Amino acid sequence: MLINFTPRLYQETILHTCTRNNTLVVLPTGMGKTGIALMLAVHRLKVHPNNKILFLSPTKPLVEQHYNTFRKHIELEEEKFALFTGSVKPEKRHELWNAAQFIFSTPQGLENDIISSKIDLKNVSLCVFDEAHRAVGDYAYVFIAKQYNKKADFPRVLALTASPGDDLEKITELCSCLDIEQVEIRTDEDPDVKPYVQELEAKYINLDLPLEFLQVKKFLDDCYTSKLEQVKKYGFANRTTINKSELLSLQSQLVARMNQEKDFDMMKSVSLIAEALKVQHALEMLETQGMHQLKNYLEQLEEESYKTKTKAVKNLVNDLNFRSALISAKNLSDQGLKHPKQTKVVEIIKKEVKENNKVKIILFTQYRDTGNLIKKELDKENILSELFVGQARRKDKKGLSQKEQAALIEQFKDGVFNILIATSVAEEGLDIPSVDLVVFYEPIPSAIRSIQRRGRTGRQEKGRLIVLIAKGTRDEGYRWSAHHKEKRMNTILQNLKTKLRLPQKEKNIYDYETKEKPTIIADYREKGSEVLKNLMDRSELTLQQLSHGDYILSPSVGIELKKKDDFVNSIIDGRLLEQLKNLRNQFQKPILILEGDKDIYSIRNIHPNAVRGMLATIAAGFGIPIIYTSNSKETGEMLLTIARREQEQEGKYFHPHSEKQLSDLKTQQEYIVSSLPNIGPQIGKSLLNHFKTIKKIFSASEEELKQVDGVGEKTAKNIKEVSEKEYEK
Repeated sequence: MLINFTPRLYQETILHTCTRNNTLVVLPTGMGKTGIALMLAVHRLKVHPNNKILFLSPTKPLVEQHYNTFRKHIELEEEKFALFTGSVKPEKRHELWNAAQFIFSTPQGLENDIISSKIDLKNVSLCVFDEAHRAVGDYAYVFIAKQYNKKADFPRVLALTASPGDDLEKITELCSCLDIEQVEIRTDEDPDVKPYVQELEAKYINLDLPLEFLQVKKFLDDCYTSKLEQVKKYGFANRTTINKSELLSLQSQLVARMNQEKDFDMMKSVSLIAEALKVQHALEMLETQGMHQLKNYLEQLEEESYKTKTKAVKNLVNDLNFRSALISAKNLSDQGLKHPKQTKVVEIIKKEVKENNKVKIILFTQYRDTGNLIKKELDKENILSELFVGQARRKDKKGLSQKEQAALIEQFKDGVFNILIATSVAEEGLDIPSVDLVVFYEPIPSAIRSIQRRGRTGRQEKGRLIVLIAKGTRDEGYRWSAHHKEKRMNTILQNLKTKLRLPQKEKNIYDYETKEKPTIIADYREKGSEVLKNLMDRSELTLQQLSHGDYILSPSVGIELKKKDDFVNSIIDGRLLEQLKNLRNQFQKPILILEGDKDIYSIRNIHPNAVRGMLATIAAGFGIPIIYTSNSKETGEMLLTIARREQEQEGKYFHPHSEKQLSDLKTQQEYIVSSLPNIGPQIGKSLLNHFKTIKKIFSASEEELKQVDGVGEKTAKNIKEVSEKEYEK
């Protein structure tokens, strides 16, 4: 089954462990982690020939890359391979899942398919988690791994990463989340890997900032210090030499305290810290990027100050030091003053292209503005380059779609252009086999990202790395931060097998619950929510389109769930009362759950009496109880408790429409039509207005139904199927 693939000795050694245990494989970038997945997939299919292989990767380009690799090396019919991405509709994914044996997917869409029971993990005998260092916190990998290890008949997990992190606790969490039993680690220094590792020549170029830069820097430094001096005066800081991470931590602490107590000095300090953080970003633009980028950022703040009501922005723009920095940056940018790194990088690339006109270089930069400037400079020199960025729009410029990204990579491989100017989107896993040189326009403080960036070179032959550093700036701090983190990570990796306490497979406390699982019906728009994930294993969960409310727990109980932010926003935009009125009309026991630990009176610039008035209307006027929960876990527990209590009394099985007596004929008609698939109240009213009677709706052809706003081909087909298909006992 495996063709055109010759394994290396260390790959076969690692494979031996993977065949027997759920394994985390840590290998340097470019050393063939996918090859191990290939061999293990073939092994698992030999053991369980009727089962499936699931390969997960965080981005669409990576998923497509692995799909193509498996197609190339595994001799099977094309229809046995399926590619799942966000662009593939759920119905099509369900169809592909049933037909294919190898499924390649991004995790987010698959997570929704699992929640909505569109796919069954029962017959998956191998699940591969690519870039496995992401499997912590709320990332979709965590949920999928939990469901997979619980539901698969013959589960086996393979987790792949080049850099799991520099924190033993986080690595332990990763192993716990993926149910890892063994760890296989190889570094560049291991004897079985060393023969395959290409030498990397690293060069660090230190550059002095011009005097003009230092003068602008002084304005910004003075502005920053003045903000922190005021915070210190109010008693919330003990010094003015506070770095960005400490500043963010202090801001979070003060915001949390403000939820408990109202204090003018504290509120003023939070605003001052917000100003200081903006100045920090301006300093980063100046020190590491350039005068043009600084000017753009300061002008953006100035423009924002005319439109916003946020005092932090207005106060900052009126600050004398800020104004001086802004005017200086405008003048110097207009004069064409460049950051020395900008000049140096063009000089380096010119030299490389002159020596070898087929050279392939990746230039990494944190900011698109910088990438655009360098591209313009290279265009002047007739050096072929392209900008490789993410999908998000920045200012008036759109990003690259994943299709455009893939096309650029292919052109780069084929030598259509020499220089790929890339932001962080090119760091992870891209298949660029032979890059001669990687250039960092600026160092980055992350060990993982540094490893991923330089891993673009030195894959098949000797690689080269150049890092540009502005002396006396955060560039120096970032360089050494990444260096020490990587050193610490390597030490942890060397000792991991002895120090890491792999999680023991213990039953979750909920596995001991003897009570019958309650039935919960959730609106399909809740899919992907943390509440639904908490409910999945402890209830019989059904996703449907609900006309009103978010959850139905019995024939009588309907739940409207609001996070506190959304609750306040829905007061402002006026939709809340209509939602709750409909909930009350449909259910005998409507309930509002407010989720979140924020102070509801300080979320938006809205008078506390308006919030109190709304709460009074809901509780006293509408007679709807209000339940407060702190987070999604607590919300899930509350839903389960109510569902169990109700279903012990009223019975477990019920349909998504309430049994409340409907008051008049019009309401009854709307109620019946809104219950049709994919309809809901608004389209239901449109159908009744168009056809006048329910009988005419059911008698209409698909073409006639599609004439109504909101009714598409699928909805029309569903209405006909419901009204005409024979009932099966």
